[in-house]
Amino acid sequence: MKPMPITEADLQGYVDGLLPEERLEEVAAYLEGNPDEAERLRTYRHQNQALHLLFDPVLDEPVPARLSARPSSNWELLQRYAAILIVAVFAGAGGWYLHGAAQSSSVTWIASVAGSVTRVDAPLMMARRAAVAHAVYTPDPRRPVEVGADQEDSLVRWLSKRIGADVRAPKLAPLGYELIGGRLLPGQSGPVAQFMYHDGAGQRLTLYVSTDQVQNKDTGFRFAQEGTVNVFYWIDGKFGYALSGSIDRGELARIANTVYEQLDKPAK
Repeated sequence: MKPMPITEADLQGYVDGLLPEERLEEVAAYLEGNPDEAERLRTYRHQNQALHLLFDPVLDEPVPARLSARPSSNWELLQRYAAILIVAVFAGAGGWYLHGAAQSSSVTWIASVAGSVTRVDAPLMMARRAAVAHAVYTPDPRRPVEVGADQEDSLVRWLSKRIGADVRAPKLAPLGYELIGGRLLPGQSGPVAQFMYHDGAGQRLTLYVSTDQVQNKDTGFRFAQEGTVNVFYWIDGKFGYALSGSIDRGELARIANTVYEQLDKPAK
């Protein structure tokens, strides 16, 4: 029997892990002969991973009492429907923005439902964005960075010019990590930088550098975890830094301390 042609529905089902095993094998064989399609699906998977990193923590939050209580009037019920619609619209817009930029905005106010507003920790949101960017770009085998380490001087000058402040790529070779390169990412009110490193086994780290901070008070090291990505982050003057990697927390802390010590010293 002639095999059925591979459709877009098959490809999307492959990304989401919803295909039966026999169809899964057929799609996998198709992708082996169509590298462009395989690359497109890898991008979709990276986006799915980033969305899970960003929104899965919400699933563990308790339902607010005001939302679980029985509506006392038709007007209250209408307010709730309006709030749900607002959340849906912003979630859709956020997903599309992540699709296009792989980077959500740094915000001080993240939710407004039926008149209730919640303030968030801006440095923590920076850490979460750094983890999402790490999850999106580090798996990319072909172009994880915009400018490679062979053009490090040009990369640093370019990022410094775009950010409006002098940035540096720390030297992590003594710790077993070499610079791959870097890229520019969008922030709340301007661009931010991402430097990427790897070791001999292919493990990758990213350093997220932002001058896009709502709070510019210095902080000590803080730790956050988004899925499998560990993040150490801190604020130093006008800069915000976040070092991300899927490695042991203690090892990441050791590397973060080295990064801090290098960046705290004047450039030579």
